[in-house]
Amino acid sequence: MRQSLRSLLWTLGMLVLAPCFAGDAPSNATAATPEERAYNKALESLHWVRGPTTVDIPGKSKLAIPQDYVFLDTANTDKYLELNQNLASGKDVLVAPAGMQWAAYLSFEDDGYVKDNDKIDAAELLKALQEGTEQSNSERRRRGWPTLRIIDWAVPPAYNSSNKRLEWATLLESEGHRNVNFSTKVLSRRGHTSVILVSSVETLNAARPELETLLGGYSFDAGESYAEWVPGDKVAEYGLAALVLGGAAAIATKKGLWAVLAGFLATGWKFLVAGGVAAAAGLRKFLGRKSRDDAN
Repeated sequence: MRQSLRSLLWTLGMLVLAPCFAGDAPSNATAATPEERAYNKALESLHWVRGPTTVDIPGKSKLAIPQDYVFLDTANTDKYLELNQNLASGKDVLVAPAGMQWAAYLSFEDDGYVKDNDKIDAAELLKALQEGTEQSNSERRRRGWPTLRIIDWAVPPAYNSSNKRLEWATLLESEGHRNVNFSTKVLSRRGHTSVILVSSVETLNAARPELETLLGGYSFDAGESYAEWVPGDKVAEYGLAALVLGGAAAIATKKGLWAVLAGFLATGWKFLVAGGVAAAAGLRKFLGRKSRDDAN
């Protein structure tokens, strides 16, 4: 059953997905197997919040969920991640288009105010990520899950001082399939929000501006923005470069605690492996039905 379930996971398109399931499943995919039905039933059991609405996000912030988008809170996101053979962190929330072209995961770290004046060595950071990810694969092997490998930067790390965002993208590979995790760190007075956009290589260029539009509806509560830091507030032990490696986890590696970084990367990456379109079509059908029911 494990192999059969794994063959389904590429279909959903909410972690790292096949480019875009815009149409219905082929007629020969409508006869779902018992594994497919169980998988779809588990997906439907999650508490999907549909836009338009505004939700609270950990870290004293809010996110406007637009029309035709869906949201899962931390408890339901954890269930979703485990269902799709990704390690849950207990911190992530999920937002995605109802069409499942991509998904974004948001989490908050209250490590303190991150000074944004250090330099970023992209080559050195890539090497550290590759080494740490290889060590993190031990947990995936233990669970019988496919291992991950970082190939290269899809987008090298860069900091935008105007909106206080650090962004980069990594190209990942598993079992011969390549996908992209696009990361944004939004700095605040007391820490930072991590946003991981998970997309196929083919859909990244289309997904990035959609994520940018979505983040236009994200804001910290009054008094919590980066500009509202005051002397005496907690200051993080690390700067921008260490954020790429997981912030506090990166500091731990300087003390020889590579297991901390490996653990961070084990839960940090989001990946789905090969399959068809039946489960994605099933979830889209469910979400569409729920939308119609809500309108009545």
